[in-house]
Amino acid sequence: MRTSLKKTLYAGVLGLTVFGLVACSSGNDEGSGSGDDDETLTVGASSTPHAEILEQAEDDLAEKGYELDVEVFDDYVLPNQALDEGDLDATFHQHEPYLDNFNEENGTDLVSAGEVHFEPLGLYPGKIETVDDLQDGAEIAIPNDATNGARALLLLEEAGLIKLDDDKGIEATTNDIEENPKDLEITELEASQIPRTVQDVDLSVINGNYAVDAGFDIANDSLEIEDKDSEAAQTYANIVAVQEGNEDDPAIEALMESLHSDDVKDFIDEEYQGAVVPLF
Repeated sequence: MRTSLKKTLYAGVLGLTVFGLVACSSGNDEGSGSGDDDETLTVGASSTPHAEILEQAEDDLAEKGYELDVEVFDDYVLPNQALDEGDLDATFHQHEPYLDNFNEENGTDLVSAGEVHFEPLGLYPGKIETVDDLQDGAEIAIPNDATNGARALLLLEEAGLIKLDDDKGIEATTNDIEENPKDLEITELEASQIPRTVQDVDLSVINGNYAVDAGFDIANDSLEIEDKDSEAAQTYANIVAVQEGNEDDPAIEALMESLHSDDVKDFIDEEYQGAVVPLF
């Protein structure tokens, strides 16, 4: 059992071993309040926004009798490996499609304990300021990975710029564009690179975290943004993951209750200004 709140950064380097993490046993210390006898809940998370959101749940968890130990990782593979090996009680850094793919590739049985938030893609100005300014043959940059590429195409469809094959949904690619009345040029780029090229294209579809890093004001600068009730939001909600069978563990239930508190919701709304959207 861990005895103090600590945040440790783990580099995403092949072969790096996670040392010294000891997961808690859910049968210990069922009392409430903070103190030396509190059960420690060890959660692996990405730094932004996940670890920052977890920090907001710390005091509420302490009142429930759980001390929070956040272990910060800068990749997605290592925390899931540590969770599977029992070195973490939970992870908070991914959506369920990623988790499903990780399980399939690694023979693991990690499951979702619940949704917390969604990080929407937005359509942003570049050479032009509004969608109405689009000329025939205009260029729009979108992410080149399958997940975000499909979301970007759905967003362009929602903006009325293209029409996709109805059967493809969240698996759509540029090959599934059935109508493109303005003959738009869809340029696929690595997601993190798109904010650096906004002035080279007419419009860009940018992930929420990258838009914030690039200085965009999500609420005021986006021309179109994924809705929290959209197919993408429901599919790519960020989740807390645990080992199968631990979804109903009292410590995990306490964690989810604290993450779904009004204080956490207010923090997300105020801190991220639409770049991160609570789903509770």
